[in-house]
Amino acid sequence: MKRHFFALLAVLALCLTVSAQKKFSVYAVGFYNQENLFDTCHDVGKNDYQFLPNGSYHWNGLKYSHKLHNMSHALSDMATTTLPGVGCVVIGLSEVENNKVLIDLCAQPALKARNYQFCHVEGPDHRGIDCALIYQPSLFTVKDVKLYPYVPTEKQDAKFRTRGYLAVSGLLAGEHVVVIVAHLPSRFGGSYSREVGGAQIKALKERIQKKNPNCKVIVMGDMNDDPTNKSMYEALSAKEDIEKVGKNDMFNPWYNVLVKQGQGTLMYQGAWNLFDQIILSPNLLNKEGHRDGSTLKYWKCEIQRMPYLFQTEGKYKGGTKRTTAGGVWLDGYSDHLPTAIYLMKEQGVATKDAGDCLLPDFTEAEKQNIAECELERQEREAKDKAKQ
Repeated sequence: MKRHFFALLAVLALCLTVSAQKKFSVYAVGFYNQENLFDTCHDVGKNDYQFLPNGSYHWNGLKYSHKLHNMSHALSDMATTTLPGVGCVVIGLSEVENNKVLIDLCAQPALKARNYQFCHVEGPDHRGIDCALIYQPSLFTVKDVKLYPYVPTEKQDAKFRTRGYLAVSGLLAGEHVVVIVAHLPSRFGGSYSREVGGAQIKALKERIQKKNPNCKVIVMGDMNDDPTNKSMYEALSAKEDIEKVGKNDMFNPWYNVLVKQGQGTLMYQGAWNLFDQIILSPNLLNKEGHRDGSTLKYWKCEIQRMPYLFQTEGKYKGGTKRTTAGGVWLDGYSDHLPTAIYLMKEQGVATKDAGDCLLPDFTEAEKQNIAECELERQEREAKDKAKQ
């Protein structure tokens, strides 16, 4: 408990002195694709057979324990260059199998030292990979959690199942903040499903802010698209320039990181993509020269490029050091790099009552989708058990 108290003091003490009178507290918010964080046991009804001891990855206790150690090390290092000993207040995760792997992950010494807890709702992905959020409860207070489903829009796609949108509502620096963690469909099926996903996240953001206009919304995830692609720039309306961001838009700081700086978070055929994005609602921005620090505001973004996350030799030198590549266990981390943004708020400023922090109810279409997915899950589990 004492350690968590000192971590809180460290955040409060790390300030940006803008004038002799004003000091700002800084909070980091991160995202990291865990690349197949599976345990070694079969989940009934899930297609997780590759990640069993007798599966194609020969996923055993040794490999699982190394994976937990490596990922917790990287997660605990995120944002510590700016916030030593504190790191990220919240970190969105993708490609986690279940509650068990999250319990095991947060029990690793590097994360346990800061008392990271997690939010997770089991999703309908047939492989069993979900999104989650880990957070430091001394800095972020969770008020509500919902998994909003991806709802197919075309009749021929009615049975398409993929990860939904994990929404976590809580208090950060005394303000109502909702974090939406997403993992949009892969590129194998074309861009349409990701454009649908971008539009649905935008609609969810608008529902959240209609319920509470003062709520600040952060969208993050592995979007399987770059900031320049239609799903992000048009469907989600995530713009690259703060001055271009209108009331119904969002701000995507990663656009210029990719386009102008040439940096990315995963490498494909020798070129960088930037799929791992953290995107902000307009009320987190200072526009047109205004420097209002009385509420949380965006400061900067960073790709987390710890040296140990990269291959240092061989064919893939300079790329990310994965857990497995070409059928060979590399004892690495992920095929993606983590990302982080920093928010700041003036110290000593009174915070208004955050009001109702509950998330919006599900729509009728979402309720129907959830019911269909639950029925399908029960059928898969029954078939799976019958084989045993």
